[in-house]
Amino acid sequence: MTPFPLSSAALLKSAADRVRSARPELADGLDLSSAQALRTVRAGLHGPRTAPADEALAVVVIRRLDLPRWVCETCAFALALAPGEREAWRRSFTRTVYLAGSPANLRERFAFAHVAGDDSVAWAGPAPGAETAALRRLLKAFEAAHELTAQRSATVTVPGRPGTRPPAHRELYIATARVSVTGALVHLNHLLAEAVLDGLIGPGDRLTLRFVPRLTGLGAQLALLRVDTDVHRPDELQAYAALTTEV
Repeated sequence: MTPFPLSSAALLKSAADRVRSARPELADGLDLSSAQALRTVRAGLHGPRTAPADEALAVVVIRRLDLPRWVCETCAFALALAPGEREAWRRSFTRTVYLAGSPANLRERFAFAHVAGDDSVAWAGPAPGAETAALRRLLKAFEAAHELTAQRSATVTVPGRPGTRPPAHRELYIATARVSVTGALVHLNHLLAEAVLDGLIGPGDRLTLRFVPRLTGLGAQLALLRVDTDVHRPDELQAYAALTTEV
């Protein structure tokens, strides 16, 4: 497990481990030695020559955004995926497109894999891009460029009946400083989806959301970290979200 504070080496290792986990058959031939090299690798892995034949894309339609609700629904969507869908989506780095629209107005025309009970958000896929092309052409991208504001901590329970292990309680840290709302969704979606696919989050688990300016100096022990390029310093990496061990 990785403690705070996070060094540049720890961030690089976390990001490189994600590539190795998603595409282990390519790991030995990739240069993952620096933030710049990692950025080049990730861009290349989505190109036509290196993308897997079963590359899968999820699509989210958002009518109204409430982050605690979003966390629950994201986990519910990932938990309901079939084994083949899980594997294909993970190999595609849990790629997701975010669209603005009303799920209630679209349900008769498009097949959604998961719809929130209040119709605030719905997921389609993960599937080859052609299967959601019509939906993606119809709707505009969900855009919320304003900075994510700090919110009060909130504890949510992941939907579903607990499985073979007892429910766990973890903390979910979200960075807010210079992070847009849309950016936060992207980072949270990747972290939560991959935590579900790794078995770190399951039905009945409790997650306490904590909004902090930056993920440093918190003294927590981490089970999973979301690392990406720092949008303001493209040659460096930044931690955007983190899931702790049990608390």
